[in-house]
Amino acid sequence: MLDWMDIACPYCGERIELAVDASAGDQQYVEDCQVCCRPISILVRVEEGDLQLLARRDDEA
Repeated sequence: MLDWMDIACPYCGERIELAVDASAGDQQYVEDCQVCCRPISILVRVEEGDLQLLARRDDEA
């Protein structure tokens, strides 16, 4: 099941929408910003059914 979540790009500040697969459990991956094309380090945590998403600059990860 995909959950759609909004984040602010840590580079340009624009809001972007990400599809997150919560059934895969905790994840870490890099996705390019849809606006400025810079790499964003995405950390997904699933705890007791709650989905937490952290977006950081790739050079801060």
